[in-house]
Amino acid sequence: MKKKTIVAASIAGMLATGSAGVYAGSNLQQIKAYLNHGIGVQVNGADYTMVDGNGKKLTPITYEGLTYLPTRSVANALKVPVTFDAANNKVVIGSSSGASSNPSPGTGKAPADSGARSKYLPADFPIPKDAVVTEVVDGVDEGKKQVLLIYLTKDSIDSVGKLYTQYVDSKNIQEGTKVVEDGSLVITGKLGNSVVSIIGSPSGSKPGYNEITITWAEE
Repeated sequence: MKKKTIVAASIAGMLATGSAGVYAGSNLQQIKAYLNHGIGVQVNGADYTMVDGNGKKLTPITYEGLTYLPTRSVANALKVPVTFDAANNKVVIGSSSGASSNPSPGTGKAPADSGARSKYLPADFPIPKDAVVTEVVDGVDEGKKQVLLIYLTKDSIDSVGKLYTQYVDSKNIQEGTKVVEDGSLVITGKLGNSVVSIIGSPSGSKPGYNEITITWAEE
């Protein structure tokens, strides 16, 4: 990532992301930390206010001398994609390792607004008609197909949530989590031999749109 970032504090450690909490389970450990209202953030020389998908202001957290920032807010400021890899339980910043650095047409990472869709997603996987694809990455890891698809849509979170809830239910999703409320969407689980994650929230960079991030990985 070549973009330069200036943060008005010493930033270290793992950057927290809201998506990861859904998968943490028994790995959660209670700590005593502080919201640090005295730390400002600059991005490429300009002051930056961190907000969540609903526009609510976010505050850095200080814990044992380290300062933690919300990944998605920072990634949006740098125009770098951030997703959650449900199959491997990890936050992915930027393109996944399975993407080609110089993809040929129809493979690897599609250009923004291309309208392209993943060649590895099932043919019947629904995508809203007005979807503007901002990133699609098809990869293969140890012979197993993996997909990252991100798109913007003007359809409401409720509408998209119903679309994907009906789809995964029709496929008999196992070990599933389905949450559609307060302007956010989280659907995860197993569909056959694959793990799927569908996460949606208002776009932080394009007002009036919702951003939907889909990861699909064969086990």
